Amino acid sequence: MAKTQRTMRTVALLAGLALAEVLAMPQPLDAQTSTRSKARSSSTRSRSRATTTRRAKAPVVPVLRHTTPRGAEALTGDLGTLLSSRTRNGEWGALVVSITRGDTLFSRGADSKLVPASTMKLFTAAIALEKLGPEHTYSTDVLRDGPLSDAGVLSGNLVLRGDGDPSLSTRFVRGGPGAAMSLLAQFTAGAGIKRVTGNLIADASAFESRRIPEGWLSRYAGAGYAAPFSALSLNENIVIVGVTAGSSGGGAKVFLEPASTALTVTNTVRTVSGSGSRITARRVGDDRVVVSGTIGARAGTVKYQLVVGDPVTFTAGAFRAALEAQGVQVDGDIIVGRTPASATVVTSLPSPPLARLISVMNRESINLLAEQIYRSAPRGPSRLGVGSAQTAGATLQDFLVNEVGVPAGAVRATDGSGLSVLDSVTPRALVELLAHAHRAPWGSAFHASLPVAGESELLRNRMRATPAQGNLHAKTGTTNDVIGLSGYVTAENGEILAFAFLYNGKDRWHARETIDAMGPTMAAFTRD
Repeated sequence: MAKTQRTMRTVALLAGLALAEVLAMPQPLDAQTSTRSKARSSSTRSRSRATTTRRAKAPVVPVLRHTTPRGAEALTGDLGTLLSSRTRNGEWGALVVSITRGDTLFSRGADSKLVPASTMKLFTAAIALEKLGPEHTYSTDVLRDGPLSDAGVLSGNLVLRGDGDPSLSTRFVRGGPGAAMSLLAQFTAGAGIKRVTGNLIADASAFESRRIPEGWLSRYAGAGYAAPFSALSLNENIVIVGVTAGSSGGGAKVFLEPASTALTVTNTVRTVSGSGSRITARRVGDDRVVVSGTIGARAGTVKYQLVVGDPVTFTAGAFRAALEAQGVQVDGDIIVGRTPASATVVTSLPSPPLARLISVMNRESINLLAEQIYRSAPRGPSRLGVGSAQTAGATLQDFLVNEVGVPAGAVRATDGSGLSVLDSVTPRALVELLAHAHRAPWGSAFHASLPVAGESELLRNRMRATPAQGNLHAKTGTTNDVIGLSGYVTAENGEILAFAFLYNGKDRWHARETIDAMGPTMAAFTRD
């Protein structure tokens, strides 16, 4: 009887899915244009022959719906059916475990090693919260190496020392892209420094010197989501290029936000009549920005963004420009180096607590935040050693094997964001991490960092008007070849379920639709 009921549930679930699936996938623009062109051509030929031809309509595929399973066996069957319903290729890995009762409710390829995309940020969040604590703050420091006279003359070098703070940006500091450096410059001037006879030393030695993680594809270069990382980073290592029109026939004004003495601007933009603009802004090397083209006299100001090449000198150059704006003169050059042991702290700019940074990292899936936070974890609260992908990876493996109970080799982490194509994880490792985080002292901060289905950030438009809305908390993962979702959902009977769904393949739109049906199905699940 039970077997007959399961068969009937499967048939009912698939009854609306037997039609062709072609309309369920969004067509590329060229395909849509081709279809319209063919339709017009066919219509023209039909009219010329004075005949009427009825074109066959493509079958409409219904949206994949969630179910309301009653009992563990029904949930297992429904999730299995959904997982097999739509995707036409690729590989799935999935695991659903009840944290409340400790049993496995669904498993499919749970030990397969798959590319995680941004679900990797769950590991970054956990290791940072474990090693640093939710209240940990970063500190960007200004130090002096030399005596300061009563007249405000520093006879020596001024040092800008980075701690890997990822929050020196408009996401966290009000006042524009250069606001963080402006604050430090104000504090420095307020400490009595008016002139520096030596150099401005930029110390980014807290992190490895490598700027781009292993496994990031070359086609990511220049994209804002793949900006380089550094212990000294500003505005997520993006510079805004602004162009303001002048009078027609004349030149145009070009400015940078934040202003940085480390970047030289070459401007050949001409002002023409009208309100349109044809402008090209590009970076040449690490220290030059070239802006060319035309801008209409009525265009006002237009802005573009460029990824910086060298975050360390860019940030130091922004600090120097901010010092100049405060009337502080630096006689020497910007030198990349280490803080002398004899240096004295002048002032500091603290970050928000780590819990808030992780919340932004996970909810908005910011890769730069993840790379900075990942490399900070092995340094610990005492800030010892150099933060690198290697030291962070070793710290993560030790944590997973000895604290979480994940088998060695189940997780391969070459970066902290999941953008690397060399990363791999198993769904089981993700669920075991989620279960551990649920019980950890920092579990509330971890939970709060996750987007909420139908309500916030990357899940705002997913699973709306379903049992998952306002209930399911999970981290997304999306690239051209990956769709993932991993987190928590509360079942109808109050059980807390931890789940991991990972898909690697080309049919990611159907994979996302599948996940968005499985989420509410888990939320609607109940059992005695």
